[in-house]
Amino acid sequence: MKESISQGEFEYELVCVKYVDNSGDYGYRAPTEEDKKALNKAANKVKSDYNIASLLDIPIPEGAKSSEPLRYGIKKWRDLFSPRQLITHYEFLDAYNHFKPDIKEEYDQKTAEAILTILSFVASKTVDYNTRLSSWNMNRGYPNHISKGKNYAFQRVFVDNNASVGTMGYESHLRKIVDSYEKLASYLPENSEAAHLTNSDAANLEFKENSVNAVVIDPPYYSSVMYSELSDMFYVWHREYLDDVRPEFFNSQLTDKSNEAVANSSRFEDVAGESSKRELANDFYEQKMSEIFSELYRVLEPGGVMTVMFTHKETDAWDTLTMSLINSGFTITSTHPITSEMPQRAGMQKSASADSTLLLTGRKPQKERDATSTIPTLWTDVKSDTRKAAKGAARDLIESGLSLTKTDVIISAFGPTLRVFADAYPVVDDEDNEVQPRRALEEAREAVTQVLVDEYLDAEGIEDLDDVSEWYILSWLVHESQTFPYDEGHQLGLGIGVDIDEIKRSTKTWRKSRGDISLRGHSDRVQNINKKPENRSSRIPVNPDDLSFGLALDKVHAAMHVYDVQGESACCDWLRERNFDSDSTFKATLKALLQVLPHDHEDWELARDLAVGRTRDVLDLDFSPNVFADDGDETTQSELTDH
Repeated sequence: MKESISQGEFEYELVCVKYVDNSGDYGYRAPTEEDKKALNKAANKVKSDYNIASLLDIPIPEGAKSSEPLRYGIKKWRDLFSPRQLITHYEFLDAYNHFKPDIKEEYDQKTAEAILTILSFVASKTVDYNTRLSSWNMNRGYPNHISKGKNYAFQRVFVDNNASVGTMGYESHLRKIVDSYEKLASYLPENSEAAHLTNSDAANLEFKENSVNAVVIDPPYYSSVMYSELSDMFYVWHREYLDDVRPEFFNSQLTDKSNEAVANSSRFEDVAGESSKRELANDFYEQKMSEIFSELYRVLEPGGVMTVMFTHKETDAWDTLTMSLINSGFTITSTHPITSEMPQRAGMQKSASADSTLLLTGRKPQKERDATSTIPTLWTDVKSDTRKAAKGAARDLIESGLSLTKTDVIISAFGPTLRVFADAYPVVDDEDNEVQPRRALEEAREAVTQVLVDEYLDAEGIEDLDDVSEWYILSWLVHESQTFPYDEGHQLGLGIGVDIDEIKRSTKTWRKSRGDISLRGHSDRVQNINKKPENRSSRIPVNPDDLSFGLALDKVHAAMHVYDVQGESACCDWLRERNFDSDSTFKATLKALLQVLPHDHEDWELARDLAVGRTRDVLDLDFSPNVFADDGDETTQSELTDH
């Protein structure tokens, strides 16, 4: 199908039409002949009207995020729009150009430029919700915006939006943008000077040396978002609107990719292999961020403060950010976690961004450091201090009452850890090899995980479990979700001696889901005991007929399966045959799973069933009622503030 579409072998077809009645309620109807004629009329107008036929006749370049539409034959920016969509956006542009002379004549130059700029923002919002890549939001009944997934994902079904009226119409967007502008303007104190805005490279600022008191920066998050590539679709429209209003911003056809502070491996496509591309991209990002931080260091006055907003979860991102700060001369002084990201925000779910933002504060020293007199510190001397700092920060956060997830507690402990590391920098190991910040972050992650276990996991004997079972339980405890970023799970495994890649195939404890880890439950891991052995899949690792098991998790998952498919009586016999009444690892694993699994998960319900009734008697269990508490009770682990 992709090949056929890329060769133009497709036709637009109406699926349904949404309507809104006089009371404001909406519904859907089948397309009529008049609707179909309107589409044909739009297609003919695009071909016959020179102004529309030549609009956005600009090639889409290859890139990490922009290559997807190219594979479907969307070669130019105008191809991102159906004929009706293209006409709609052209008519708004035409009306804008019609009234532009009147606005310039009625207002002074700065006011006119401001009005025209705000109107261009309205146009870009209208474009955002009306493209061939705008999918339909089934729950809310309106189109999703094009950058929902931080990419240009092709949509076989898209929305042809009426941009004149309604929730996603021009007037609605205008009201929101004006309200936002007025809100921003209200932050200026009364009778204060106007805010000074610039649009320039952060590595080459126009401010004088030692002239700024404070800097707040929200840097690009490593390889998380390719901003310039995603901006191109909006840039080409803004260029149509503002080329003669602010020409200094639009002197190129597309955005500048070469100076963007992101780790974009596609930029090195022609010069390196896959692994080398990533290394080159990472090196470029670190160098660029070092240049930016050095420039901020230059303009800050001695003692001046810089606050860096960061929400990324991946250790590589923190490693690079920290080295950039250290290389620039900043002293890391403190960190402050705040809840800033809405989980339902587009692109947040299952992403590499944390739910909370960490504000990392650095200061420019009153006196410049003498780099030549720096003596390396041994990692063995720094290691214990990093663990102590991380544990202290974690306990303070838990006791603070802040609404943070356990993952955010780990990330929030990175700040104090990095401060210890930065104060000791450069750090070397026993063989005089330089130690990178990631080593300190790995120690912090392991140390804070232990704090979380002590605080939230009442399961005696958990430390005696095999490493794989412990990793599985800790993954549920820390992430509070079946799916979480791969880097997080990998780092957690390394902290307890597990290479999760090595156990993936043999244990089937997890699988990859769009680059993330998805933990597997008992139904994916245990062979069907009701089938003859020769009819079972050899790819499923746990055989419930076995009398002994390699992993404590295998024992409990097998027990869940037997209880589920054969009932309580058969499960009691099965447990007795294996002497699980005296198996401390079975009991510790069962108790831990009861505490970490969500209560709507099938495995939690089966774990609860095993821990009550006749199976409880067979196992000789003595659990606190807290392990059966409903979600939302103060004994559950959904929010730290619940405790």
